[in-house]
Amino acid sequence: MIHLLKGVLYRDDDERLWVSLLRLQARVREQAAVLLLELVLDEAEGHAFLKSRPEADESDGAPRLPRLVARRPLSYPVSLMLALLRKRLAEFDADGGEGVGTRLVLSREEIAELLRVFLPEGSNEARLIDQVDATIAKVADLGFLRRLKSTGASTSPAAQSPAHYEVRRILKAFVDAQWLADFEARLAGYRTALSDAKAPGAARAPARENADV
Repeated sequence: MIHLLKGVLYRDDDERLWVSLLRLQARVREQAAVLLLELVLDEAEGHAFLKSRPEADESDGAPRLPRLVARRPLSYPVSLMLALLRKRLAEFDADGGEGVGTRLVLSREEIAELLRVFLPEGSNEARLIDQVDATIAKVADLGFLRRLKSTGASTSPAAQSPAHYEVRRILKAFVDAQWLADFEARLAGYRTALSDAKAPGAARAPARENADV
């Protein structure tokens, strides 16, 4: 329970703890329910986490209780990157998971290219690159990307191999099939917002998307 309250438990990170969770999951679910939480455990994908139970309908007179697991609104670039990574993960699975085992590994440049075409073009290329890097860092901080250790033998940053990231499969639990089914409509909205942002005198693209984690 302590580990789950701190974050996601991955089978690959701690096999012993994962086996204990499988054995004690009934008791964990009971303890989580006391805190108005639910255990989400995916044995096939190898991860588990706690989420808040659905809020009671205030029309029934039930008090509105504080959430132990807070929702965090996502910025436009972050929500867009999550959508693109989820679509890329679905394509990877459909192709039979070719690559490093069953893991989807992308270079920084590959991730940047996924996002770049949807970001407003600017005269300052360095600023655009910084924005892409900041978005990658935020998605990694949320736990949906994991930076892999560099394979470069040299200690010089310039000589090391480019950064590579594993797309964590827990992304599938947060960006579900229904969300992905609406992907094209969402991208159409992104393109419209981007076109409006480029139009002379138009308002800027929305800073936040109607999504949270």
